[in-house]
Amino acid sequence: MSENEIKFLSFQEAAKLVAAIQEEENVHDQDRRILTVYNHDERELCWFDFEEVLQEVGPGGKQEQQAAVQNYILHHIPEWVLDL
Repeated sequence: MSENEIKFLSFQEAAKLVAAIQEEENVHDQDRRILTVYNHDERELCWFDFEEVLQEVGPGGKQEQQAAVQNYILHHIPEWVLDL
């Protein structure tokens, strides 16, 4: 495994840690949206590029996409969030 490879939390660990996933404006690029992940103390853990995640999960109805986005994010929470 290379030094730059990201390790992810298990789905179960991530589900316990994550309290909310909010779609927000990217403060550095007003034309892009991000998905910010918060813990139960309302502390920001990490964020994902909205368009990249939508490309990964593919097309679907609004509720299907929302569930797919949440599932994708919970499978991709980096282990380093435990150090925050």
